[in-house]
Amino acid sequence: MAVSKKDVSDCPIDAALSVIDGRWKGTILWRLSDGPMRTAELRRSIPGITERMLIRHLHELVADGIIDRDDAGTVPPCVHYSISEYGQTLAPVLGALCDWGRTHMQRRAPARQ
Repeated sequence: MAVSKKDVSDCPIDAALSVIDGRWKGTILWRLSDGPMRTAELRRSIPGITERMLIRHLHELVADGIIDRDDAGTVPPCVHYSISEYGQTLAPVLGALCDWGRTHMQRRAPARQ
């Protein structure tokens, strides 16, 4: 039986993966690693993501404390997202995942040709 995000097991790997699990979360974090971005900027920088999915992932990442949401309180709304101080602790983990992913992609490339 699959473990839902609300019911994370006692496994530390499951706890970590529950935070970064999602089709677009890695890409969102990668884009925000260059600095704060507005919602529309972020959406334009990620081809293929729907606004609904972007907002959903942003809300989850904010709820987990990985990114900060800064609302200027203006009309029209001006909201910036940035990686939080706590989210910065994910940098080495994401770097290692990225390195492993590159190796895995190269390993699989000959099989796809």
